[in-house]
Amino acid sequence: MTISIRPLTEDDYEAWLALWRGYLKYYRTELADDITQTTWARLTDAKSGIHGLCAVDEDDMPIGLVHYLFHPVTWAKAPRCYLEDLFTATAARNTGAGRALIEAVADAARAKGSDQVYWLTEDYNKRAQHLYNKTAKKTVFIKYQKNL
Repeated sequence: MTISIRPLTEDDYEAWLALWRGYLKYYRTELADDITQTTWARLTDAKSGIHGLCAVDEDDMPIGLVHYLFHPVTWAKAPRCYLEDLFTATAARNTGAGRALIEAVADAARAKGSDQVYWLTEDYNKRAQHLYNKTAKKTVFIKYQKNL
């Protein structure tokens, strides 16, 4: 399988939606339709600050997605890059699509002057952690969350 990475476009909506739903299902969550629509609108609006890329096969069909954003931090001059969502279709696993998506985000971060890309994953997501352990350093930080 030949894999390319490119920005999401308006024409990718149906394929993106299928991937997005697969991602949410994997993480055992549901979102209201208006949140999904808002997410898509942000991803396709260059001014929103949230960026979306897709991995595509040789037919230009999206087989994976990644969403990321930049934000200022107190520990560096340049913004940091947060990789928020990463998912590949089942058939695209072990093809290099996930790694290519991570590297595309890293390239975007380098171009912006960022000193790091970081992300979170569930502790049970062992398949993804296998990839992450090859592409990044696991940190000692623990996430706390206060819902409002």
